[in-house]
Amino acid sequence: MKKHLSVLFLLLSCLVVLSACSIGSQDEVSKDKTYKVGIDVTYPPFEYKDGDTYKGIDIDLIKAIAKDQGFKIKFEAMDFSGIIPALQANQLDVAIAGMSITPERKKVVTFSAPYFKAGLILVVKEDENKIKSVDDLKGKKVAVKKGTTGAKYATDNADKLGITVTQFNDSPAMFQEVKNGNAAALIEDYPVISYANKQQNLGLKLVGDRLNGDNYGIAVLKGENEELMKKINKGLANLKENGEYDKIVDTYLK
Repeated sequence: MKKHLSVLFLLLSCLVVLSACSIGSQDEVSKDKTYKVGIDVTYPPFEYKDGDTYKGIDIDLIKAIAKDQGFKIKFEAMDFSGIIPALQANQLDVAIAGMSITPERKKVVTFSAPYFKAGLILVVKEDENKIKSVDDLKGKKVAVKKGTTGAKYATDNADKLGITVTQFNDSPAMFQEVKNGNAAALIEDYPVISYANKQQNLGLKLVGDRLNGDNYGIAVLKGENEELMKKINKGLANLKENGEYDKIVDTYLK
């Protein structure tokens, strides 16, 4: 009996040691892992492509966070509407794409602390003088980008405003729809359209007050990569404290 107990104790001891080794090796794997980061490069000044290089506030920010916290990343560019499904399919570990923090998205993803206050704005052709707010849109067509808070705002309020909503996969196509007169207006995040209009002379203008006060957040799939999210939040806090965050934003918006 004593012999059997000794053998059992030895087996249990081995299991404890193996379990500890397993946990240790998992930690090592996570340190060596390269995390896939989903971005949408049709979204300057947050993400865009300059030749073969990704640039923008989001790009520089997640790079700085990764450096501060000692983990590696690889960018995966895709349509904005495909980013959350890619997280759900485990094709991505992280998303940073000018993504507004919303109750609906929080059911699926875990967001970081907010890193940018945006908000939606109404945009019309430069020579349009009759449309000054969403109240002037009745009976008109409004262009939006698929999967965005602008698209949600337009579709949620379509009946109330009396508008027809047309959705596009990317921002340039949406801009062109309004510029060509095929849509009376578009709804877009304020910093994005403000930057694009100044940089590219789109022939558009921003009208009225901001329609909401969205905050952008970095996302991981809910219940996954929780330790990574802790690092992201810690890195973001460090960058705000040491002034690096302000330098990144000022590079693109000042």
